[in-house]
Amino acid sequence: MKKVLACIVLSLSAIIASAQFRSEAFQQQYNDDKSSPTDSVDVMFSFKEYFAGLGHRQEIKIGTMFAGSMLVVGGEQIYNRQYWKLPIVYTGILAPLGAGIYLNTQGNHDAAKYCFIGAGLAYWGTLMDGVVSYRTNQYPLPGKATLYSLLLPGLGQAYNGEFWKIPIYIGGLGAAYYFYNTNEINYQRYRRIYKEATNTEVAYTGPITAEQALYYRDVFRRYRDYSILAMALVYLLQVIDANVFSYMHDFEIADDMALDVRPSVITPNTQLAFNPQPAFGLSVGLKF
Repeated sequence: MKKVLACIVLSLSAIIASAQFRSEAFQQQYNDDKSSPTDSVDVMFSFKEYFAGLGHRQEIKIGTMFAGSMLVVGGEQIYNRQYWKLPIVYTGILAPLGAGIYLNTQGNHDAAKYCFIGAGLAYWGTLMDGVVSYRTNQYPLPGKATLYSLLLPGLGQAYNGEFWKIPIYIGGLGAAYYFYNTNEINYQRYRRIYKEATNTEVAYTGPITAEQALYYRDVFRRYRDYSILAMALVYLLQVIDANVFSYMHDFEIADDMALDVRPSVITPNTQLAFNPQPAFGLSVGLKF
């Protein structure tokens, strides 16, 4: 299971890095310097550009701000000039992180686990706050919609005004998790039975043989892995959906589309026609 999760996380990271943080995916209209040598280069991330943005020497794309602030905690708040939030950010992350490390050394692993979860939530909230506070004159901003969905499934659709899609994606994630949980429970059950049935030190008298337990263990393990893959695909799909439809927000279709069909007389070109007599037919016109 750990190998499957690791492969999925690496795959998602690679896809998101290449699809969501490319310069064209977070296109802004702040600086149209045609002489820039990077205009024709597909730049994924630039530390030079990022730190120039933190120093407020230039405006940076939301993808650059987000990617850099994943490493430089509080960078989003600095770029957004919300310095008063920095003590809250560092206290919210470092306090539970330090408490978790201390409790873990004392053997209180359950309490330490909750402290680590709290630190993770504070880190997530810091990233979300930076995306929300990012100022732009463009709506919807594709980069913002993408990062919303990346941080919280369905939020990008809400940002685009497509609220009807939220139950679809949340339902898809919920269904995938339900099957994952069910298959995980059954996998652990047959795994335990197989160990008991093959234990030569203790007599086994259960109704399920070792061969049956092995078969069902492998089946439910495979279904569990498929469920994890389904969750990852639904999650990735809603991220892509938020990005694509934010670009298509201004795509218009005229309300006065019409199909006009009427009889017509076709007069042939006498120089090319074998029969110079006019022909009768239908004229079809599409108005849009």
